[in-house]
Amino acid sequence: MKHTLSVLVENKPGVLARIAGLFSRRGFNIDSLAVGVTEDPNVSRMTITLDQQEHPIEQVTKQLHKLINVIKITDLDPERTVSRELALMKVSTDPKSRGEVMQIAEIFRANILDVGKKSLTVEITGTTAKIEAFEQLLRPHGLLEIVRTGRIAIERGEK
Repeated sequence: MKHTLSVLVENKPGVLARIAGLFSRRGFNIDSLAVGVTEDPNVSRMTITLDQQEHPIEQVTKQLHKLINVIKITDLDPERTVSRELALMKVSTDPKSRGEVMQIAEIFRANILDVGKKSLTVEITGTTAKIEAFEQLLRPHGLLEIVRTGRIAIERGEK
């Protein structure tokens, strides 16, 4: 099972390197990592996705709490969280297949960002499952390149 940790850290040089070093030293593998400044320019949010079966979350959070630049760690509950990923995919196309790729993109509400003589570049945002389904449909056309962000997530508002 995948776990998503939201880690608020001081927005200072070297913090990401210290956290990555901690994971490396402990033999923890990060499935995805996204970092960005928050509403407070002095604080960054790291969204870290881990496989719980490989690493007990309690052990990971205890190690993170030891770092001085860590402000707060939240293990996000999937039922109370909105999460998304972004992917850019460059797909091989010719005049015959271009229309089909564009139809697939439209069905998935993806955006065509660039049209070249032999390729299309498509942007898609959504859940991991949505992006993987989209990728599988494009593979037969020839995926030239894929770039994916890590998962970003935020807790839902109170009901």
